[in-house]
Amino acid sequence: MSTGPRTPEPDAAHPAVRMKGRASGQGRVYQAGGDMRLFTLAVPPSIRTPVLVALVLALLVGGGWVLVKWVRPLFAPAYKTQFLIDSSLASGGPAAVADSLRTAVGNAADDDALALRSFGGECGVSENTRQLVGFGTGNREEISQAAGEVRWGGRPTLVRGVVEAVDDFSKRLAWGAGQHGTRVNRIIVVTRHGTDACEQDPAVVQREIHDRLESAGLKVDFKVIGYQVPEAERERLRQISAGIRGDAPVFAADPARLTAALEWFTNTQPVLQEARKVTDVLNAAVGQVEAARAAIEDGRLDFADDQLDRAGAADIGAALEALKHRATTPQARDIHRKARRLYSQQRRVVQSGRDLLEASRDGRSRDGEFAAYRAAVVTYNQQADALKRALDALRATAPGG
Repeated sequence: MSTGPRTPEPDAAHPAVRMKGRASGQGRVYQAGGDMRLFTLAVPPSIRTPVLVALVLALLVGGGWVLVKWVRPLFAPAYKTQFLIDSSLASGGPAAVADSLRTAVGNAADDDALALRSFGGECGVSENTRQLVGFGTGNREEISQAAGEVRWGGRPTLVRGVVEAVDDFSKRLAWGAGQHGTRVNRIIVVTRHGTDACEQDPAVVQREIHDRLESAGLKVDFKVIGYQVPEAERERLRQISAGIRGDAPVFAADPARLTAALEWFTNTQPVLQEARKVTDVLNAAVGQVEAARAAIEDGRLDFADDQLDRAGAADIGAALEALKHRATTPQARDIHRKARRLYSQQRRVVQSGRDLLEASRDGRSRDGEFAAYRAAVVTYNQQADALKRALDALRATAPGG
């Protein structure tokens, strides 16, 4: 009996996953599949290393594509916001801006990607605008602290600050911080001045901003707040805002109005936007159910079936989820609850329409199903009116221009 080392027996359970090699005049021969001989590949020694390197690179590139295409978007923020504040403020301004910013940031959604940039300094100097905090989620404390440590002074360099803030959105960093917002990208500007100390040609600035947005392939919303801007400079600020394709500026005369304006743009307006998406989709779906009901009355059952399928496919999951994350105040939480109830009632309307259609196909009396359908629609309309009133009340808190 031999006592030497034994050759391991083949793994019969996995015959197709073994690799074995043998010497060859053409180099080493790699055979996949063991005895099954799925394929045989002769690799000459001169190209063996390049081939292996190419295979490794292909795996790395392929894996990287999967990360960029499928995994990385899972980390993308819904809302991406950069605050751009005027650091050339006169006395009395810095504390108010920092306090208002802390309030707005403190109420922001947890998954918002936030950043902070300041502008103010001397013309032609790169330091006349600085990104104080880069984009990221969970950085509210960092932004609040940075706002209180801003170096105040210098001349207003608003336009250069806007240009660089736009450029910040085009920078491709890791994971969510470097991605565009899936729902909104925005720059919220707080300025004490209606003029720019360095840029006098708005057309040049407009082209530069447009080119940068085009190259980045994204849309950015601009919100401009003029804090204690002199009356003589307000028209110029309106022109600058229009030039960067922003909304008309909101002017705040005191710290309380500044806080309200920042809170509105940062948190309240997004609640209204997401709630409107919910109501638009649900109301359209209920309209399709009503079209199905009329078609049933006319005997057009196939058309009714199609309309009910469309109504049942109404998807507001993303909007409801975004609304849930934004519900950081009592009013916003109430709106989210009402929107969720409205969605549930819309599903009941669709089901009652289905019941009506099935009764028609079976040739049964539709009286009971029709009564249930009308009751479901009445309840839906009542809940829709309640949500509309809540949204109107929240909309009424918008700061004046």
